Amino acid sequence: MASEFCIMSTPRKQLLDAAQRLCNDFASQKSANDLQSHFSSTPETETIEYGEQIFAPFLGRKFLGPKGVHDYFAMLAQFITYHNMQFSDYIIDTDEMKVVVKGQARFTWISTEETWDETFHYALSFNNDYKVTKYEIWADSGAAYLAREGRLEYVRRHEGESPRTL
Repeated sequence: MASEFCIMSTPRKQLLDAAQRLCNDFASQKSANDLQSHFSSTPETETIEYGEQIFAPFLGRKFLGPKGVHDYFAMLAQFITYHNMQFSDYIIDTDEMKVVVKGQARFTWISTEETWDETFHYALSFNNDYKVTKYEIWADSGAAYLAREGRLEYVRRHEGESPRTL
């Protein structure tokens, strides 16, 4: 029993648990306030979803501090919904206090109702309290952009045609 306690309280286990709690809450479509509880309250906390800013309002810019974390998740919910989100392949680095994880879901751009299936990755950096200090997202910004413009289905139907004609 004592050895189980030691195994359960390792930094690796704590990092995995902290990452899984955040991912599960996100997959469950918890509110921005609920999601913010997984993050550090320091002004240095950073959220960034990589991509060109012209593709979507939440891409390519840093959201800093607790307000930034809240604003990112609130903005995301304003533009997209998602279903059947699942996470797998957690990679844990205890020296750097980081977790990288793969996610998959079906996304919908709310205003156009266009949907796409996507695989994305998170890189989560944690402090000693196992709160997220940096949240980095790599996702399919091209599909999001086309869905936002109401052109994703059109482009799918014309796959293989010259890009100049689309």
